[in-house]
Amino acid sequence: MGNSVSAPGTGARNFIRILVVTAAILLVPLVAMQFTSEVNWGVGDFIVAAGLLIGAGLAYELAARRVQNPRQRVFVAIGVTGVLLLVWAELAVGIFH
Repeated sequence: MGNSVSAPGTGARNFIRILVVTAAILLVPLVAMQFTSEVNWGVGDFIVAAGLLIGAGLAYELAARRVQNPRQRVFVAIGVTGVLLLVWAELAVGIFH
């Protein structure tokens, strides 16, 4: 079994990367709101979306640190992305109701 200890400072860099990617993704609806009335997000929507995206990023980081095989990391990414999309869809349109 390999040692899954990360280099010092790696966790902080990964967290900053997660925050930057989250901000970039949230810029899409923010910019879209400037050009169309079809996108109408409130502050609460942005907070919930940020929480979901940051949570998914942190979940992937935690799971990926424990998995050394690159192929298994792909499955971890697919699983985390799938859960994120299901929760997002439920919150957006209530697919499970």
